[in-house]
Amino acid sequence: MTSTESNDPDAPKTPDTAGGSGRVTAAQAMRGAAVQLAELLGTDPDSVSALRPAQDGWTADVEVVELVRVPDTMTVMATYRVTLDVRGQLLGYERVRRYARGQLDRER
Repeated sequence: MTSTESNDPDAPKTPDTAGGSGRVTAAQAMRGAAVQLAELLGTDPDSVSALRPAQDGWTADVEVVELVRVPDTMTVMATYRVTLDVRGQLLGYERVRRYARGQLDRER
């Protein structure tokens, strides 16, 4: 049984570790960040826009639809910064930005 499998159907899905080293791969960390944040927020993530390795795990930025509007370009989106340990377990998250889907970032 891998770490993504469980006898408990309500148990959270967690990524497998890479090669037994205990640290998940970047792809596994991206999927894990999205899945675990979705469980906490009760909404599906739109995308993972950034992933950075850290000494003690991973940090990911996950884009989430917060409020659907018409037209779609006015839908309210949010960026959540998710912190994962080396095994891909979510340690914490915070909302770092809210914006309209059609909004472009401006160079400063």
